[in-house]
Amino acid sequence: MFIQNIFLTYNFLKIPPEVHYRLFYLLSFLLFNNILLVDDDQHHLLIYGDSISAGYGMDKNKQWSEELKEILTQQKDNVRITNKSLSGETTGGGLSRLERILDQSNPTHILIELGGNDALRGYPPVKIKNNIEEMINLSTEREVKVFLMQIRILPNYGKRYQDSFESLYKKVSEENNIPLIPFMLNDIALSKELMLDDGIHPNETAQPLIAQFIYTNLLPLMDEVD
Repeated sequence: MFIQNIFLTYNFLKIPPEVHYRLFYLLSFLLFNNILLVDDDQHHLLIYGDSISAGYGMDKNKQWSEELKEILTQQKDNVRITNKSLSGETTGGGLSRLERILDQSNPTHILIELGGNDALRGYPPVKIKNNIEEMINLSTEREVKVFLMQIRILPNYGKRYQDSFESLYKKVSEENNIPLIPFMLNDIALSKELMLDDGIHPNETAQPLIAQFIYTNLLPLMDEVD
């Protein structure tokens, strides 16, 4: 499509044929060597989470979303990242601002990583589920492909609440036919060396590990859900 548009412009401007060929070879060289960026097929992933995705307690350039950008650059993957995560965000808060963010960012895919702060406040799992499903609906109405991250919580909430909360993510995934991504702190949370003193948030050392986890577990699915 990009090349076709270029040649339509040439014809409109009545550029001589000999110049066509020179420009064609130049464009071919640039495209082959990834010098010229073509965005027609580019994926755009919106990361939409809470403090874990917002990089709580560290500089922006140390956050896992920035580390993920570095991996994508190194691997020459055609994926753009926008991070609109917010520390302290709940599913209700996320729902209230999602429509505006979707319209502003215009992503092709979204990763929803929310619910942990709802659990901290003891919000009913049924309400959390409804909020997440509303966010899914807002996204799919705009033809944005949705990924949902499983959220785990500490056992001190009580087994009944913990089971009810954690199981809602699988239900949402199955009922809405969207991929469920494993909790990115499954292994990290078990290591004190990778967590802040609060025992909730990953530290700076953990950020590259999270980025690699997302790259391994989510990025391959982006083409599958298209």
